Amino acid sequence: MDDEKRKQRHEQICRAAYELLATHGYGGTSMLYIARAAKASNETLYRWYGDKDGLFRTMVRDNAAETRQMLSEALSAQADPRQALERVAPVFLAMLLGERAILLNRAAAADPSGALGAAISAGGRNEIMPLFEGVMARICEGKTVSAKQATQWFLGLLIGDLQIRRVINDAPALSEAEAQARSNAALEVFYRLIDGSPQPGG
Repeated sequence: MDDEKRKQRHEQICRAAYELLATHGYGGTSMLYIARAAKASNETLYRWYGDKDGLFRTMVRDNAAETRQMLSEALSAQADPRQALERVAPVFLAMLLGERAILLNRAAAADPSGALGAAISAGGRNEIMPLFEGVMARICEGKTVSAKQATQWFLGLLIGDLQIRRVINDAPALSEAEAQARSNAALEVFYRLIDGSPQPGG
């Protein structure tokens, strides 16, 4: 199977998995059900992903791919960290509040085993946060604020309670313009915090 066909097949499998997740939850979604819905063999799913947790980790990584790529490129290219943060903020926010991420989080909240939550952390947070902290480390050069603290401040301002409100159906998805406006507002407050922080030895 060439790369393009495998990519298409992978997307069919993921679509089937999301549809079953919405209907049956994580516990009720098996590799066999996914294989049948995607018209794929069960053996293919196990060969490609290892197990159900592996498949969902891959789905989480796919969902965060654009954010991960933008942050990785900013770090490797030594791009201006503030410009990089301004570019990635609305993309990251739209991803977190998008239908796929919200569906995964709703299912994880209802999964008593904790397996889906662990898959979300492994495929998303555990990969994205170090990249954010790498960008923040450059923004915080010469300041007493740590990269970890700066990341927490910024994501708190950017996301607030919107993700949990989306999970519980208390807020709609943001439009592209709304995501950009929220990102701009979060950045404005964040830069005031960072630029107003004391200098080392000050």
